[in-house]
Amino acid sequence: MEQVSFEATNRPVARMDAEHFFRFNCAPGVSCFTQCCQDVNIFLTPYDVLQLKKALGIPSDEFLEKHTIVLSREKQLIPLVILKMREEDKRCPFVTEEGCTVYENRPWACRMFPLDTADDATFHLIADAGRCKGLSHEGTWQIGEWLVEQGVVPYDEMNSLLTTVTAPLKAQKLDIDNPGIFKMVFMALYNLDKFRDFVFKSTFLDRFELDPLLIEKIKRSDVELLKFSIDWIKFGVFGQKLFKVKEKSESKRA
Repeated sequence: MEQVSFEATNRPVARMDAEHFFRFNCAPGVSCFTQCCQDVNIFLTPYDVLQLKKALGIPSDEFLEKHTIVLSREKQLIPLVILKMREEDKRCPFVTEEGCTVYENRPWACRMFPLDTADDATFHLIADAGRCKGLSHEGTWQIGEWLVEQGVVPYDEMNSLLTTVTAPLKAQKLDIDNPGIFKMVFMALYNLDKFRDFVFKSTFLDRFELDPLLIEKIKRSDVELLKFSIDWIKFGVFGQKLFKVKEKSESKRA
């Protein structure tokens, strides 16, 4: 297999695919260990928030309040959610000198480092070899193996589902001026515990026909609930016929 060569700028000459190899190791003992977790913007996907609030054992609304910055833009239906760094040193709040305290549930961006992806599904290095000493390590990884080892695959699967909502939003300009729709979309994607309450503690189940097995799944599983919320947005925003409204009973018609 080909190993990527570098120019004097320490940047890869070309983008890489899953068959390429790259050199990297990050572990205690590397001189720059955890420095990449400082003064950086980590954008969180809905699945990232799901995993992190589970790791911390707190509700999603509490996680959003304590640990994120939500950036909304005019006519942008889905805001940007960024992990809030510590004010005193701009470090990730979940990182200590010994390493990441939420490592098993760390966000997609942390799993991918030092790689990132492009629109054409290729990969490239985003770390600077002058700062990241892990890039000079003797060990090598094939990118495809790295993605599996770092647990990226389920994150990619959930992010692909999310693009079924975000891609149409990029392709068309929606004339939405109802703030309730913006709140609903944000709740459905990022505040899953509150969305679950919306489904089970409102008249939702009285108004829509849902398979009993699906009801049990979304009651017990955050992952299934997130999948359900994405379908809910497709139904509510794009008009896709994914939900069937219950017919009114004869007594209510009378």
